[in-house]
Amino acid sequence: MDEGLSLRHSRWECKYHVVFIPKCRRKVLYGQLRNDLGEVFRALARHKESRIEVGHLMVDHVHTLISIPPKYAVSSVMGYIKGKSAIHIARTYGERKRNFAGQHFWARGYFVSTVGRDEAMIRDYIRHQEQEDRRLDQLNIWS
Repeated sequence: MDEGLSLRHSRWECKYHVVFIPKCRRKVLYGQLRNDLGEVFRALARHKESRIEVGHLMVDHVHTLISIPPKYAVSSVMGYIKGKSAIHIARTYGERKRNFAGQHFWARGYFVSTVGRDEAMIRDYIRHQEQEDRRLDQLNIWS
C-alpha cells in the first residue's frame, strides 16, 4: 500500500471505486473505442491531479480505481472525465457513427465507493470482472 501522497500542507490517500455506464447501456465500449478510452481517461484524470490506478472497460460499463486529492470532489472529477471523454468520442467517432451524441454519450450517474483497507480486493475484482461476467453468462444459458 502507498505511504500516501502529499499536497502542500497535507498527506492523503483517497481512492475510490467508480463504475459508470454509457447512455442506455449501449454495448459500444469494445473495439477501437475501447483502445482509445483508457489513455483518454488517464490523461483527463491527470488534468485534475488524479490518477487512475486500475481500470477496465466492459462491454456496457467502466470500472475504475481512481486516486483523487482531497481538494477535489469526486463528483467534479467524474463530471470532468465523463464530459471531456464524451466530447472526444463525438469528435473522433461522430462522423462515422451518428449514434454518438456528443456530451450525451455517458449516462448521468455513477456508482462510487471509498476504498480503504480492501484495496487489494477491489483491484482484483476490477481485473477479473470480465471473466466473472462470462462465467455467470454461461451459467444462465443452462437455466
